[in-house]
Amino acid sequence: MRKRIKLVVAYDGTNYCGWQLQKNGITIEEVLNRELTALLKEPIVVIGASRTDAGVHALGNVAVFDTHNPMASDKICLAVNQSLPEDIRVQSSQEVSCDWHPRKANCTKTYEYRIWNRRILLPTERLYSYFCYYPLDVEKMRQAAAFLVGEHDFKSFSTTKKGLEDTVRTIYSLDVEKKDSCIVIRITGSGFLYNMVRIIAGTLMRVGTGTYPPEEMAAILSARDRRRAGDTAPARGLTLVGMEYEERLPWWKHSKNEDWNYDILQSHIEKNKTAFFLISQCRDEEWDRLIVRNVHQAFRNGADQVMVLDVEKNRLKPRDIYGYYQVKEPDQDQLNEMLLLLEEEEKETMQKICRKAGGASLGEAAWYLLKESFTATNDNEITAGFS
Repeated sequence: MRKRIKLVVAYDGTNYCGWQLQKNGITIEEVLNRELTALLKEPIVVIGASRTDAGVHALGNVAVFDTHNPMASDKICLAVNQSLPEDIRVQSSQEVSCDWHPRKANCTKTYEYRIWNRRILLPTERLYSYFCYYPLDVEKMRQAAAFLVGEHDFKSFSTTKKGLEDTVRTIYSLDVEKKDSCIVIRITGSGFLYNMVRIIAGTLMRVGTGTYPPEEMAAILSARDRRRAGDTAPARGLTLVGMEYEERLPWWKHSKNEDWNYDILQSHIEKNKTAFFLISQCRDEEWDRLIVRNVHQAFRNGADQVMVLDVEKNRLKPRDIYGYYQVKEPDQDQLNEMLLLLEEEEKETMQKICRKAGGASLGEAAWYLLKESFTATNDNEITAGFS
């Protein structure tokens, strides 16, 4: 019987060309495939949650693979570690459901970037941190980091890739701490663009040296231009600390910045396959991307329909297409049926949102329904794209 095994993997990335299989050198994925295949006596292909770059380290990357081997799931880590090189160790192994995917499940990732800020480098730290002999002002770095917390378009902090997915991400926390001569930038988010953490680290170092004032970080973020941000910090200072997977959807999701302000009620996705999406404010140039990104995520989370209310301008029109989704105008019976799903507290919260944004009352508001359409678009436009 086939089963799916989840691994938590730690590694020193110094001698590897990253996680993902490469033609130009050995990778973490290649080594795991080879040793698991030898152990389990069948072809094994692992799927990693985070495809770290060459030289990047990890304490808790996650991967899965399928096997028919009857070996106890929790013993696989112990067995494969006997043959793995010393710079790779599987920290745990456990069976998960056969449809669980480490890149499709909602999770938060935490990275740390380490900087040794002293006159002379310590040789023992050379492989796991970046050395900077210019004095860095940690307080100014903290002030700059605060501008990046929240949901934003992080295009300025990403190396351009062909067919790049949507560049909006959420940073939940971004801390800069110093102990003795070691500065640690610790960042937790919903996912990260290519080189995003290293570019943020490089930009914060420019703030620390006085090249940029802290408030320049807000201007860089708004510019959505990679040329405005700092250098990409070297890979050796970066470590993927760990990943925490969401066990249950939060009832509400709220996001507000200078470009948009919205709320999504997710409490009815599991049972009724319905999400409610209320948009209090959104710049016109952000409108399409906001709809596509959030409706697509609601479907990934298990919804098969999303009720959408544009409190600000009523920009939705019947039969409009957003990515894979088409706008439909529900009749009064459908609308009443949807609103009956809501608890009194949920209705009150929605009513407050409508009043605060200057919109109509909940029952009189212009709700629209978004459902999957057979009209397809390029998947790159709608993929959540985690890395």
